[in-house]
Amino acid sequence: MNIYVANISFRASESELKDLFAQYGEVSSVKILKDRETNRSRGFGFVEMPNDEQGRAAIAALNGAEFGQRNLVVKEALPPKK
Repeated sequence: MNIYVANISFRASESELKDLFAQYGEVSSVKILKDRETNRSRGFGFVEMPNDEQGRAAIAALNGAEFGQRNLVVKEALPPKK
């Protein structure tokens, strides 16, 4: 399951985000998107969890949860538009 995560603190690292989601199951990848010019976090990213049930549990638990002094927005990622 691909999970969209928004409102991530600009200081948060991918490993910190992975540790947060790993509490709910296996995490296969984490990507925080960065600005091309400044290389600064854009404040959102994606977490992939191979088990959909664990992914749904993480979404339910972490949507609105505080992480890095910000409340996360966590939901299932939509497929890319063509």
